[in-house]
Amino acid sequence: MRFLPLAAIVVLGGLSLATIATSETFQRGDRPTHLISADLGVSEEAFIHCFSNVQRDPNHAPSGVRQKMNKAVLLPCLQAENTAITNDLLDEVMDRYRPEGPIRG
Repeated sequence: MRFLPLAAIVVLGGLSLATIATSETFQRGDRPTHLISADLGVSEEAFIHCFSNVQRDPNHAPSGVRQKMNKAVLLPCLQAENTAITNDLLDEVMDRYRPEGPIRG
């Protein structure tokens, strides 16, 4: 029975461990993915998938370089789901729900 959790992950239809971990992180109250995804016009699953490749800063103070690297990953992934998402819209929505408030760079 010790292998049941792994079997449960396999049954989830190919979700990656990174996606599952990111989803759990958000469920702990870090960011309301259901609201962010609605504001961006993408499914919650798509947002979580795209965000799973972002290198989060544990201190919620990413450097300018890290911000640019994360945006280079996140924005195209989200735009593949909704071509109307712009850099400005993404910044606006993410700032709205960032627990520590807007990042000013």
